[in-house]
Amino acid sequence: MAAALLLVAAIRVDAATSEPGWTVDELVEMAMEANPQIKAAKARWESAQHSIKQNYAPADPIFSFANVDSATNGFTDASLHTLQVTQSLQFPGKALLQADNARRAAEIARLTYAATLRDLRAQTETAFYQDLLDDALAGVIAERVANLKRVLQVTQVAYAASQVTQADFISAEFDLAAAQQQEDQSRVAEQNDRTQLNQLLYRSPDEPLPLDRRLVLKPIETPLDTLSERAIEVRQEILGAALAERNSATALQLARLEYAPDYQVGYFFDHYLTASGAPSPARIEDHSVTIGFNLPVFFWLKQREDVTRAGYDQEAARYDLGSLKSQTAATVTTLYRSALLAYRSARLYRDTLIPLARQDFQVALVAYSSGKVDFTTLTASLLRNYDAQSAYLQGANQFLAGKVALEQAIGEPIPK
Repeated sequence: MAAALLLVAAIRVDAATSEPGWTVDELVEMAMEANPQIKAAKARWESAQHSIKQNYAPADPIFSFANVDSATNGFTDASLHTLQVTQSLQFPGKALLQADNARRAAEIARLTYAATLRDLRAQTETAFYQDLLDDALAGVIAERVANLKRVLQVTQVAYAASQVTQADFISAEFDLAAAQQQEDQSRVAEQNDRTQLNQLLYRSPDEPLPLDRRLVLKPIETPLDTLSERAIEVRQEILGAALAERNSATALQLARLEYAPDYQVGYFFDHYLTASGAPSPARIEDHSVTIGFNLPVFFWLKQREDVTRAGYDQEAARYDLGSLKSQTAATVTTLYRSALLAYRSARLYRDTLIPLARQDFQVALVAYSSGKVDFTTLTASLLRNYDAQSAYLQGANQFLAGKVALEQAIGEPIPK
């Protein structure tokens, strides 16, 4: 019976179970299809795409009609009818630069959408692994509860035979009750993890969610230098900062073009209803064309300040890009080292320390029954058994969380 119980616990800790359920990749796909944040980011990207072509179109022409010199009420008996069309035009080249900015803004919106997908993947994977680890921890505590019941039985028999004091029996009862309460807490934590997963999947909080509970720890085999270089190439924030730098350069060009005049072209058609008001009695209709442009007479207060400000904005964007690259390289390096350390720690506990701790507890339990060790030694061996399994789960948690954070910092999953 005891050997079977330990075997079940070992299977649960190592998560080598064949329980059917959704894998982490399936959950990520479901979240990407259903999560409203993803849909909102995609809609913003599509909206930005429709802000490009309109930059090529000039301002709407203005059409006006004038009923001039009315002797009555302004609407009748006029002496002159005038039709006027005016069109405002930017200095050549401004529209192209503005469209380039809009195109890069749309690309930044696409990168924001990609970053939202990346972050949702990380959130879903983190919630999935946290659910698995909390469930495994509950299994470890359940094993501890079973072992404490065995300890309680042994101390009860020894106390009945006057081999130990009542203090051993009371301590065993206390430890068992505390472990049962801890097991209940771990079950609630696992239920909360399930609710978090359902929220990411845009489902009801308590909707059933079968999960594939195989906890497989695969080492990161890609070299650190490769991951750092890849992060500089694909991380969405870096690509967005590079586009922002280019936009700032375009903004500087546009600021300099403020010195160049914008134009306004107009056309007039006059129809004189009173011949005496016409240029001549035989010419009661005429046509006029106008052209005008703005003069930057206040350049020292407006245009020059715009150019100076745009220059500083470009410099800030350049430094922001360099800072982001440096921060990304440092973050990837730190997460990579921490993940490798957590992986080595988890393997040490899983392959070496947990089997030794279980063996130590079995030996101590037999030795306590025969009076060779005291209760303190027995409880210490039981605590080591629990601590070893908890440390394994903690190491596995740190490794998986570090791997997810590393992929988030890089901007894409680590090659398998």
